[in-house]
Formats: sequence, C-alpha cells, structure tokens
Amino acid sequence: MRRSLFTLICALATTLAAFAQTAQIQRLNPTNWWVGMKNPKLQLLVYGPNAGTLTYTVNYPGVKLVKAHTVENPNYAFLDLTIAPTARPGTLKLVGKRGTQTLTQPFELKARNREPKAQGVTAADFIYLAMPDRFANGDPGNDKFADLADPNADRANPVYRHGGDLAGAAQHLDYLKDLGVTAIWFTPVLENNQPLTNEGGLMRSAYHGYGFTDHYTIDRRMGGNEGYKEFVRKAHAAGIKVVQDAVYNHVGINHWFLKDMPMKDWLHQWPTYTNTSYKYQPITDPHGAESDRRVSLDGWFVPHLPDLNQNNPFLANFLIQHAIWSVEEFGVDAWRVDTYMYNDQPFMNRCNAALLEQYPNIHIFGESWVNNVVDQAYYTRNKIDFPFKSNQPGGLDFVVYSAILDALKQNFSWDDGVNRFYQALAQDAVYADPSKLVTFLDNHDTDRYLSVIGEDINKYKMGLTWLLTTRGIPSMYYGTEILMKNFKNPSDAEVRRDFPGGFPGDKENKFTAAGRDKRENDAFDFVRKLATYRKATPALHTGKLMQYLPQDGTYVYFRYDANKTVMVASNTNDKEISLDTARFAERVAGFRSARNVLTDETLSDLKLIKLPAKTAVVLELKK
Repeated sequence: MRRSLFTLICALATTLAAFAQTAQIQRLNPTNWWVGMKNPKLQLLVYGPNAGTLTYTVNYPGVKLVKAHTVENPNYAFLDLTIAPTARPGTLKLVGKRGTQTLTQPFELKARNREPKAQGVTAADFIYLAMPDRFANGDPGNDKFADLADPNADRANPVYRHGGDLAGAAQHLDYLKDLGVTAIWFTPVLENNQPLTNEGGLMRSAYHGYGFTDHYTIDRRMGGNEGYKEFVRKAHAAGIKVVQDAVYNHVGINHWFLKDMPMKDWLHQWPTYTNTSYKYQPITDPHGAESDRRVSLDGWFVPHLPDLNQNNPFLANFLIQHAIWSVEEFGVDAWRVDTYMYNDQPFMNRCNAALLEQYPNIHIFGESWVNNVVDQAYYTRNKIDFPFKSNQPGGLDFVVYSAILDALKQNFSWDDGVNRFYQALAQDAVYADPSKLVTFLDNHDTDRYLSVIGEDINKYKMGLTWLLTTRGIPSMYYGTEILMKNFKNPSDAEVRRDFPGGFPGDKENKFTAAGRDKRENDAFDFVRKLATYRKATPALHTGKLMQYLPQDGTYVYFRYDANKTVMVASNTNDKEISLDTARFAERVAGFRSARNVLTDETLSDLKLIKLPAKTAVVLELKK
C-alpha cells in the first residue's frame, strides 16, 4: 500500500511539473496531407514540450478531430482526424489549449497533382540500382555540413561520404536511357544524420542511407526534398521510373524520436542488448522455438540501428502514413523494402494493403535474403498453405540470384552447374506470380558479379543474357555495365566504389564511350543491345516461359506469345558444340530460320545450331 501511495505521489509530482512548463508544438508528422485520398483517416503525431497536455480542436470544413490520444510521454499527442471527400485544399489551424495558453499550428491540406506517380515496375522494365553517394556529384556545395553529426566528406576514405547526390544522378539520365534502363532504384535518400560508427575497427559513415533520422526530410547532402522532387520529374520526363527504398524494421540511433521516445514499447527492448540471429528458419519453421523466432524478428540488426516495434499501433500508423506520403509527395513509382523478413509480417500486410488501396499499380518488392524457394515464397503472394499469408506482390529473387551464380561457377553434373538455374525456375509453381519477382546478379550487399565469376567475359555475357531474357523484373547494379569489380574485403565499400566520371576531377569518364576502354565498351554495348531488344519485345515481358532439362552442359528455354518466339540456347561447356534441336520440336516446329539478336546474323537452318563455348545465344525464330 505504501509503495502504491509513493508511486501515485511521484506520478502526481511529474504531472504537476509538466503543467508548470509552457507547452510547445515543434513537429507535426505527416508534415502535410491531401484532400481526395481514398482513406479518409489520418493520425497526426504532435510533438513538443508538453504537447500531450494540450486540449486540441480543429475547425475546418470537412475535417473532424475524432479522438486525441495521450501516451506515456507528455511531449506527444496522437490525433485521429477524418477528412471528408468534400474537404477543400487549404491550411487548417490545429489549436491546442491548456489553461490560459493557446497554441495554433498550421497544417496544409494540398490538392493532389496530376504528375505521374505509383506507375509500378513490371517485367517490361529494367531496373538500375545505384548508391547516390557513389554514383555522381552534381553539387559539391552540399557534400558536407558542419552542423550534422557526421560532417565529413572524403573520397580518399572508402567508408566516408563521397558527395554523390541526386543532382549528379539527374545529369546522367541520358546515359541510363541509352543503356536501356527504364527504372532507377536508389539506396535510401532520407536524412541519415548519423554519427560515425565503429564497425570492425573502421569508423564508417552512413553513406548507404539505411539509418533514417527523420522520415519527412530528404538528406541535405542528397539535395533535400525539393532536389528529390526535381530528380523524379526529370526521370519521368526521360521515361525512367523511380523506385524508393523503404526501411520499416529499424531507424538510425540518432533519429529525433529516439531522443525522447513516445513510449517504452516504441522499440523492441531487451534486458541486455540482443542482436538478431540473422536466421530466417525460425520464422517459418513449424517445429521452431518461439524464443528463436523472437530473436530473429525482434533482435536489433546492428547496435546503431534500433529495432522498431510495429505492434505499437501509433508507430504502425506513423510508418504506413509515411509510405503513402512519400509516394504522393515525391511521385515515386515502386517500393523496395529493406530487410523485409525481419519485420512483423501482419504489419507488412497492413502497410502493403494501404499502399495498394491508394495506388493499385504500385509494385512492392522486399529483401528477404533466403536460400530456398519455400522460404522465399513465404514473403510474397504464394500458393502454399502457410498459417500466415503474405500479400506482398513481389520480392527480390535471392534464389535465382544464387542459382545463376552457381550455374556460372560450377561444373555441370546431375544437380550442379546450370541445373541449379533450371531447378530454381522449375519450382515457380509456389508463387502466385513469379513474373513479379525482381531478379539480379549482384547488389550493394554482395560481391561484385564480375569478380564472383572470375572476370570471365564469356560468363559475364551469359549471365546477363539469362537475366534479361528469363522471367521476372531484371535489376542491375551500377557499374556492372562497365565491368566494375571487387569483393567485400576489407569492407562493403570495396563493392561501392565511385562511378568513374561522376565526380569533379575524375581522370576517367566511363559515362562516355571515349572514356571507356575496348573491353568496357564491348560490355556496355552488349548490355545496351540486349536491354533495348528486351524493351521492344513483349514476349520477354508477358510471354510464357518453357524450359528444357539441361543436357551435357547445355540449357535451352523459350519465351513466346502469339506474335513472337525467342529461343535462348546456352552452352556452359569449355568447347563449342552443335545443338540438335529435334527435342525442342514442341516450340521450334513451324519455324524455318532465326535471327541472332546479339550478332544480327541469320540462321537459315535450325536443325543444328552451333553454340560457342560458354555462350548463350538469343534467337528470334522466323517462319
């Protein structure tokens, strides 16, 4: 009883102390909203000293304050609004009162613009993944700021910021368009006002972008909110879509709301620091231990990226509304989700559903780094009787990624070599729509493709041929087209080097044919020719895929529709062979000749096709 009385007195003292202080409103999130959205509900996060002790009212036609929520921290209030279809654009006044004090905070309701947004990416697209800090620097004036937690910019240091930005990327949209790219995916551009962190003895910057510190601010070093809008407008004008990289699982240790958290369960808290195991098996294992599952899901990714608790309804609303706000505010077209499998999956379904309700054409593809088809299918729409059913439309295809690399590195045998690629695709029946998976050969977290395959240019071309002709939405990591290489040793920065020619003072400019050597131009021209052909060939987007069992190191598949049939024949052996096409009669019958898409040569006889060593040919069949 005495303890309860003491606790009550302490709480009362805290409340009285709070009331003795003047209230302020320092933040409203979202920072604005729109009339005419499909979901009339909006939850405002209001933050400032004693913001939660105010009594709020809204007087604006068509806008109703339904409920005001107070939470553990008196510096927060969460306000549930409804915005009627009849509401007009304008600035409403949020009024907060406490005693004799009255605060008025403006909040803008905008009209929705008609600029392109949420167009989605499909199998007709070719995505280019770039790290803005390492791609091109268009404005050296925004490289560093003394008032940020990390004021450094030094290209001589591989793990510091280098100064690349959105303005620099915009200067090379013509380069991307010429290459055949139809969509660009940047690693995150949101504010990462993070201090340097010690990782493996190296003091690293947050140049990668995955440690958000303010959801509603694009990093100044990238060009800020207006710079992002301008980039998206220029990309759309060039016929290039924009994919935004989303992070729901964690935020940066320096995020503004972590310095004064709304409530204790805003994060996943542990008695002592607990890292995720990075193991995905406990999440889907029907025999798994709940303790293992909790560590996988609720453990922190790394110490400087605190793990968000998406079961907190206020946090969940905050994240979902930010996703919708980003699409509407900036006009992005698709949504890549970082560390997808570490999120609370019912929350992810809610978020995906909210995005798809507002933007039916948007594509969402998450990163779930697994090594088997069943686990990969769990995180996307699938045909398996899982207890939980994901509604994610797509996903990054790590299974095909691994299979293609195995096909290029391993000698052919019963299960190895190109059989690995064949077998991965042979299990596509588990997905609701495998064409929505995003395929790739490397990315910012892996060793560079060229290095993995031993810098063999023939294997390089064969893997890219598969990437650009098989099912799915192909994605290529920046610099692959000019033979950038390296392993993640001694750090990830080795596979995230600057694109030569993107920065003032560069001695070489690989954005131009004159700046590339013969081997690099050959690689660039190869990618461009195949990507351009793919762009103009619906059979490679929406056509059916028929593959044949690999035999003796050869692998043959067809992409076809009512108008066109494309045959892709691969020889993974070290010697040239003559491929007898008799067993492909199901698809070849009726065709008399073919055009080699890559060489423009005509094959007048399809009975025997010569396949050079370590080569994949793309043949457009003719009647």
